[in-house]
Amino acid sequence: MDTAQYIQQCAQEDQAGLDEYIASRPAESSTAADQLDYDYLPRSPRSLPPQTFHVSTNLVCGCVTPGCAKTHNLNRCSVCKVVQYCSREHQAADRRSHRSVCGKIKKAQANLEYEEEDLRQEEGDGIFGEGGRGHFWRTHETRDYMRARYTLVEALLKINAFQAVSAALDHLLDMLELCRSDNLGARDVIPGLYIRLGRDQEAYDFCKWWATTGQENDYDWDSTGLPYLDVKNADVFEEVGAFVGAWPSLAHNVAITLLKVRLMMDLQSLQQARLDAGPHVPQEILDTIQQHTASSIITGRSEIVNRVDQTPHIMQLQKQVKELHAAVHKANPYFWPALLKPGDNLKARPTSYGFGDMSHMQLVLQYTYNAWAETPGAISAIGELLKA
Repeated sequence: MDTAQYIQQCAQEDQAGLDEYIASRPAESSTAADQLDYDYLPRSPRSLPPQTFHVSTNLVCGCVTPGCAKTHNLNRCSVCKVVQYCSREHQAADRRSHRSVCGKIKKAQANLEYEEEDLRQEEGDGIFGEGGRGHFWRTHETRDYMRARYTLVEALLKINAFQAVSAALDHLLDMLELCRSDNLGARDVIPGLYIRLGRDQEAYDFCKWWATTGQENDYDWDSTGLPYLDVKNADVFEEVGAFVGAWPSLAHNVAITLLKVRLMMDLQSLQQARLDAGPHVPQEILDTIQQHTASSIITGRSEIVNRVDQTPHIMQLQKQVKELHAAVHKANPYFWPALLKPGDNLKARPTSYGFGDMSHMQLVLQYTYNAWAETPGAISAIGELLKA
């Protein structure tokens, strides 16, 4: 089975699963939104039939069985290897729910292994060494392999578990090492995954590189000797001018907005704690807040936690969020309303887009929505901005 056949099969399985779900719902609970309206799909092949999208408000870091909070002494699913259970009983209880996506991951992994073996036979093992890494896409024979690997990423991201998201991120980062110019757009997916994994600083550094060095007209993408994704520990509180230039990245600006919102909410929590407890906040309260901050950046910065007055820093972040909000709206006016009410945009499967159109919004929304949903209060914060 080649990649195109595999993608078509997955689309058919997704549609069958969605149809089965809708058919199983009680008739009286059905609404107009439940009825799939295929009229919105263009007659051209710019989109595929709707997909399922699993919204996550809490990335599972332990046993995936609903209601189980165990995070130690876990066993992985022997097939997909990205889902964990605390017992055979919980694995059996989750089997029906997990079976479909587990099968898709298994098929995607098998297809990737087939494409890799085929590529090695055609081009030799050196294609994955210095002779090929960095400019993979220039060798036409690598493209089926790269597409197959991206398909595996899509299958992994159907599971809202830490191991699945981490595995998907590792694949995408390695794909960038293979193909620096990123012809498949992996860089648009990566920041949201970093944020979901609590790696906020790395998300910011990644976006900062693409907004600076990645925008240089004379950067030689074929020269693997040049620095690549080498921004480390950039100032996340800095002004946002680098991101709101003439050619901003919608996906990256949405991610940077979320990073700033997470920082802003954390500082607001710290400030409120001081207002509630008076000038001398017990250290145990500060420690508790630090452990439950949205942004890992705050977690590792005791000098920020111990500041007496967070007000000027909160105001600075509010200003930056408004600037980023305006930049995103200018780049794509459909995005913020869709974040508040995503509807069928999370199910859409556009195969191409134009900058600023609905298809572009749908792709970026799917890349970033769970990162927003897993940050309590973040979407509401954007809603308040829209009211202002």
